[in-house]
Amino acid sequence: MADERGMRGVGCSCVEQRLQASGRTFEKQRTDGWARSTHVSRVHKERVFGLGLRSDVDLPSAILSSMDAVTLTRQLVDIESITGNEAAVGNYLYGELCRLGYQTKKMLVEENRFNLYATSAEHPHPAVVFSTHMDTVPPFIASSEDAGRIYGRGSCDAKGIIAAQIAAAERLRQQNIFVGLLFVVGEERDSLGAHMANEYAAKESAAHGRDSRRRFLVNGEPTENHLALASKGTLRAEVTATGRMAHSAYPELGESAIDKLIPALTRLRAMPLPTDPEVGPCTLNIGLIEGGRAPNVIPDYAHADLLYRLVGPTEDLRRQIVATAGDSVEVTFPLELPFLRMRTVDGLPTMIAAFTTDIPKLTNWGEPLLIGPGSIHVAHTDGEFIEKRQLAESIDLYCKIAKQLLG
Repeated sequence: MADERGMRGVGCSCVEQRLQASGRTFEKQRTDGWARSTHVSRVHKERVFGLGLRSDVDLPSAILSSMDAVTLTRQLVDIESITGNEAAVGNYLYGELCRLGYQTKKMLVEENRFNLYATSAEHPHPAVVFSTHMDTVPPFIASSEDAGRIYGRGSCDAKGIIAAQIAAAERLRQQNIFVGLLFVVGEERDSLGAHMANEYAAKESAAHGRDSRRRFLVNGEPTENHLALASKGTLRAEVTATGRMAHSAYPELGESAIDKLIPALTRLRAMPLPTDPEVGPCTLNIGLIEGGRAPNVIPDYAHADLLYRLVGPTEDLRRQIVATAGDSVEVTFPLELPFLRMRTVDGLPTMIAAFTTDIPKLTNWGEPLLIGPGSIHVAHTDGEFIEKRQLAESIDLYCKIAKQLLG
């Protein structure tokens, strides 16, 4: 806490300092408005990947380095947090947010998994909350950087966004403007963290009354710093076929589940899908196919996972999918996140998000906006990166948006 004065804001002079953090000395440079500290990529597994992570051991504090968003992004990327394994990165962020003086709560989602909700002591019920997710898709890819980019899994989706939102919250706090920070688990899988956060917000509003109701949720996803006018929804469909096993030399004695599944999928691929003149078409991806026992066994089971990107309501679409798939297969719909149109603010470029976010599960957190640095086109790829320039610009944008919403 002795270094708290250095946490606020970003320096613009070009100086070199020596900073003592966690009992370890490392070099720090400030160049072109960014405080840069030597990045330590090696971390002890028992500290980083366990629930007992101590942020003051093994990792120099990125946030203590005058809110260096580049360094913090790399620190977060180097803590593996594939969906279901978010505890380590959550513990690291919890320690750093507490160190900054935020009232930070761990919001239990399920065993060893939790969301984080941080507010300023001066304003425990903020009208504006910045939010994004801590989990990533597999596989883990360690961080690296060059002059213009930070690379690694989660660099743009969404650990760079976490760093930018914390930096923006700190800058706003200097100006006596207070926002909340909500970081959730499970966005890449089933939005379970967002669901639990929504329940938390409902209970808090019931307990504290109108004063605790948040008015705006600024959700962070890689939109290249464009405000999303709309976000496509998601409909997952599972198509399952069953049959009867037999020796493949005598196929007439069996009933092939795969022979039932393939024509059903062919019909579904050819099925016309709805479109919206502003948002574009609904799209289909057949993401997973499995089935069979062995090459010399007639398959008794086959299954496919499908994902539709929605541009409107699904009642008619669901009926059409079931009818088109036919009676030889069973169709179920385990997940739906609806298509949304969202609020914008004046003076910012806009876009349409073809992807789905946690926003449909966070209805108790206020009117949603969607914006963040990075490109969705490189998210989930082995070359994922975030532009340092966009990272810096996003801090300014988050501050601007908060001020306009509260003005």
